[in-house]
Amino acid sequence: MKVGAVIITMGNRPEELRALLDSVAKQDGDPVEVAVVGNGSPLPELPEGVRTVELPENVGIPAGRNAGIEAFGPGGSDVDVLLFLDDDGLLAREDTAQLCREAFAADPELGIISFRIADPDTGETQRRHVPRLRASDPMRSSRVTTFLGGANAVRTHVFEEVGGLPDDFFYAHEETDLAWRALDAGWQIDYRADMVLFHPTTAPARHAVYHRMVARNRVWLARRNLPALLVPVYLGVWLLLTLARRPSRPALRAWLGGFKEGWASPCGPRRPMKWATVWRLTRLGRPPVI
Repeated sequence: MKVGAVIITMGNRPEELRALLDSVAKQDGDPVEVAVVGNGSPLPELPEGVRTVELPENVGIPAGRNAGIEAFGPGGSDVDVLLFLDDDGLLAREDTAQLCREAFAADPELGIISFRIADPDTGETQRRHVPRLRASDPMRSSRVTTFLGGANAVRTHVFEEVGGLPDDFFYAHEETDLAWRALDAGWQIDYRADMVLFHPTTAPARHAVYHRMVARNRVWLARRNLPALLVPVYLGVWLLLTLARRPSRPALRAWLGGFKEGWASPCGPRRPMKWATVWRLTRLGRPPVI
């Protein structure tokens, strides 16, 4: 299988980007082709052979990654598998690309692999980086219902069948949107603890824009993908959870503003998943109401 890698950058981490590219170049097996997307910033000097895309403005994470996909032909058709890696990450092992080849070759229904993110100093994995509800044991691999945006591998046939990431989301929940569409089309998603991306431990930003986009995109995610009966249940649960977490007054104001925006603004094409997919998500441990 031919493997490529998509990395988006805003030009503010040149040393980390170079270290990541070095870790990709050291992968076992055939060389991994790389596309680097400058998301509203010029690109630094890059190794020979790297495909480059310079976007005139910051179009957000999903649109930036979609531009990287297209750098490998329509829907990434020049390669069989695409790795998506944060520009301040680092592949911890040299066999990750080969493990991806073997996993996709062994299971024709496997569409997406979510890597384990670990702190480079402590080796610890934050619970929020384990894409399932039972997240206490990050060393356990399993089938899951979503994946981590900056540490994953996707079979390019998935993009050909269900399309790319939702451009308008800009940031937050774009991975779950793609995951639900892929699952509805019959693909499987795996979390693999042995495929590791080193990444410094960070907390998600808690500024107003973060809260607004998280809330807006949550509404869009439901409106785009869930059967009509589940939309109010899913969003009602998240509203109650948000209130139970007792956010600050400015954070709650931003969240409620985003929630309202999600209902008032276009969410893109609506393709509600089949009830069989709802049951499948439930059997995997995460019914699409929580």
